[in-house]
Amino acid sequence: MEIAVIGASCRLPQASDPDSLWRLLSAGRSAVGRTPADRWTEDGWGVGFGGFLDQVDQFEPAFFGISAHEAAAMDPQQRLALELGWEALEDAGLVPTRLDGGHAGVFLGATGNDYALLLDRQGRDGITAHSFTGQQRTMIANRISYALGLRGPSLVVDTGQSSSLVAVHLACESLRRGESSVALAGGVNLTLTVENALLVARTGALSPGGNSRAFDAEANGFVRAEGGAIVVLKPLAAALADGDVVSAVIRGSAVNNDGSGPGLTVPEARAQEEVIRLACAHAGVEPAELTYVELHGTGTRRGDPVEAAALGAVVSGRPAGSPLLVGSVKTNVGHLEAAAGIAGLLKVVLAMRHGELPPSLNFTAERPDVPLAARNLRVLTERLGWQRPFVAGVSSFGIGGTNCHVVVGPVRRRPSRTTPRPR
Repeated sequence: MEIAVIGASCRLPQASDPDSLWRLLSAGRSAVGRTPADRWTEDGWGVGFGGFLDQVDQFEPAFFGISAHEAAAMDPQQRLALELGWEALEDAGLVPTRLDGGHAGVFLGATGNDYALLLDRQGRDGITAHSFTGQQRTMIANRISYALGLRGPSLVVDTGQSSSLVAVHLACESLRRGESSVALAGGVNLTLTVENALLVARTGALSPGGNSRAFDAEANGFVRAEGGAIVVLKPLAAALADGDVVSAVIRGSAVNNDGSGPGLTVPEARAQEEVIRLACAHAGVEPAELTYVELHGTGTRRGDPVEAAALGAVVSGRPAGSPLLVGSVKTNVGHLEAAAGIAGLLKVVLAMRHGELPPSLNFTAERPDVPLAARNLRVLTERLGWQRPFVAGVSSFGIGGTNCHVVVGPVRRRPSRTTPRPR
């Protein structure tokens, strides 16, 4: 069963909605900058750069029937998820309150605990009647289900950096089983404390200069970023019957793990190759048919060679001189960690909606240990219009080895432009 993407929302660095994200991507702009002074002032190790949101402390609790006292105890990731869920349903043309009692599912990726660390600094005086629910990560999804009266599955996924794309995979499976009639899927990530920034930095994974340079010869790590995005999903047949506007179709997906690879946090090429092949098989697509792949693309010394080797092996059947185009949204907005996969998926959905592929940034030459041309891969560095059929893959890999790949294509039968049925 193919799954339709019928709506989307996002709050990403310098992009408050999908339209502004598309303008940023198509113009080839970077949203990465210096860390704001109201977060932390430490530099070095790469923690002085990132992709940040403005006014993450701002929220209208009364809109969601939440008191000001409860809102103050809520992890801002819960608040952000509530806003994104509402906006995604509006974008899909669904009245959120009309879903009350229906089997709509919520599947969100999240890993961070920065707000809990901030509250811990207040000691026992910071503990209130709302602290327990305010800090539980499961509530990031459950808040949406409660606010809208949704009776489908409601869960938070934590597979590290692949969390939000795994959440999309689980949402699609729930729709295929009939467990959910419509699903909200995505992820959120906020970077609020220097302690967690340093935890990442001291692994050596961050770029000291503040540039994510996927597959580039000068790649030296990634830049952390915050934000979130949610897509609204529905079985394609139901979406067409309801007159929904379908931006793209998820044709198949797969999840696996590296198993006993070279190290707990070291990516494994065979597992990445396998997950892409599985996703293509589930989608009924030959890997050589892929037009574009949105990379995990961290720009790290270990990650890039493994990802390039795996992807090159998968598409080895492509004709010579017809390289697979690749790119990474991380070069524009940074690495959103738990929300990285949904950011990549949204980039592909917008590309299908607008009929062109945006450029990947910060690429000038291939690395000696990442021979792209020999593997029939090419980083797309310019805007490119496309003609149907256009099939894309999206990859997202977690630090503990949980890999996810999603295959996306255009709707093959355009929805009717007649007035949608009341819902």
